[in-house]
Amino acid sequence: MNKNSTEILMRKPTCCKDDLTAVTMKGELIESRSCGISIGSVTENTVKPSDQANPLLSEVFCADPTAVEYEGRLYVYGTNDHQQFDAVGAEGKNTYEQIKSLVMLSTEDMVNWTYHGIINVGEISPWAYAAWAPSVVSRVEQDGKTHFYLYYSNSGWGIGVLTSTSPTGPWTDPLGRSIIDGNTEGLNGCKTPFDPGVVIDDNGVGWLSFGGGENSARIVRLCKDMISLDSEMMLIPSEHHYEASELNFINGTYVYTYNNDWNDHSDMKEKGETDYPPACSMCYLTTTTPLISDSWKYRGYYFANPGAQGLEDSNNHTHLQKYCGEYYLFYHSVFPQKKLGTQGGFRSLCVNRAEVSETAASIGIVKATKEGVSQIKPIDPFSETSAATHFSSSGIKYVFEQNGSIALSADTSDGSAAWVLVKGAAFTDKPLAFAARVKGRGRIEVRADSLRSPSIASVEFDQNGYSVVFTPTVEEIGGTHDLYFVISNGAVFDRWQFVK
Repeated sequence: MNKNSTEILMRKPTCCKDDLTAVTMKGELIESRSCGISIGSVTENTVKPSDQANPLLSEVFCADPTAVEYEGRLYVYGTNDHQQFDAVGAEGKNTYEQIKSLVMLSTEDMVNWTYHGIINVGEISPWAYAAWAPSVVSRVEQDGKTHFYLYYSNSGWGIGVLTSTSPTGPWTDPLGRSIIDGNTEGLNGCKTPFDPGVVIDDNGVGWLSFGGGENSARIVRLCKDMISLDSEMMLIPSEHHYEASELNFINGTYVYTYNNDWNDHSDMKEKGETDYPPACSMCYLTTTTPLISDSWKYRGYYFANPGAQGLEDSNNHTHLQKYCGEYYLFYHSVFPQKKLGTQGGFRSLCVNRAEVSETAASIGIVKATKEGVSQIKPIDPFSETSAATHFSSSGIKYVFEQNGSIALSADTSDGSAAWVLVKGAAFTDKPLAFAARVKGRGRIEVRADSLRSPSIASVEFDQNGYSVVFTPTVEEIGGTHDLYFVISNGAVFDRWQFVK
């Protein structure tokens, strides 16, 4: 049971001979009663059909991914393009200057994503000009807690760092200034010290890479505190370097990835490259001695621009992540923006499988697809689940509560109902009831496998504050199903749970 939840004992209907069942959601328990509320029309318009796992979030523009695993869950962070979108509108352009926050999301199954809101860097670090392109690591420290270190681009001028003992915050600024910026001594010609990439090697030593533009890639060793520098800043000889530094440590080898420029790179073929990298693609170098510039070996490109793969041109920024024994490549693409009403260059996060040889520390060519990745384990419908956890959605608005909870409500221009799709819920037992933590005046229906299916459960409510509302009868269902939660206008939907 969540230690922050209040256990509520829900009485089963009198026809059931079982004992009481616990529901672990906050709020007074109320049986659903008819309020005369109809769902009405339901829009089926979405940027993310049920057979396409990309983008990760169908309603939030986000870019420049990084990730860290914690307690079996994968947390992903990225540039909050939606802040720029909100500032300039659908007719505006994504010129990044309004972005001073980072997006947080997480998953346990690689297809259903929980939106955790934003890291408001503008409030935490008021000295910063912007907040782009994060990179994150974690480690267990002497206090027994896991500490998270998140580095971000303070525009093209420098790099800031935030710390926390939780992957979702609260975050603090330990320095009150840049860890590296244009005034830092020893940059040796790096004019744009941004786009950080951080890794902690097997010896517990932290490393930070950065830089934008030709001959600008640098790497530096970090002190034990992870917020100060412990070496000279050394050149990484990344040809046609543009931006998007990232670091991995694989089988004793440091792996540096970067985005090359928009040139044709045919000069690299003249230098002996048999398969020179296409324009604005992702390349990598490896070494076992990161502070010796000549030791870095160019290994080729591993990811072409999404536009060259049928997903529309944009800049390119990736993060390679191992999770549950498999490697994944996170990246961004602009293909969802048209369905969201803009063509201003607003990006969305995506992921595809990557083939990595740990023995050779090599990365195979990764293909960008709208289909994305497969679900690696089913979701448990008998566990309390946030309404902000879903595969796809349409017409939703996030409601940020003071306690940190993120709920959903309908946000449709024509008054139709909104919905979220949860992929792969495994009913290992017959559900007796459905419960939802809600407020407002509205109705929520649960439909299996299709928006057009009849509801298997529904709750109606009319209340100012949150309560757990349940319906004691549920249509019989078993096996694994996709679940659509249809949300009427006026309803605020915080979390849900089926009851055995």
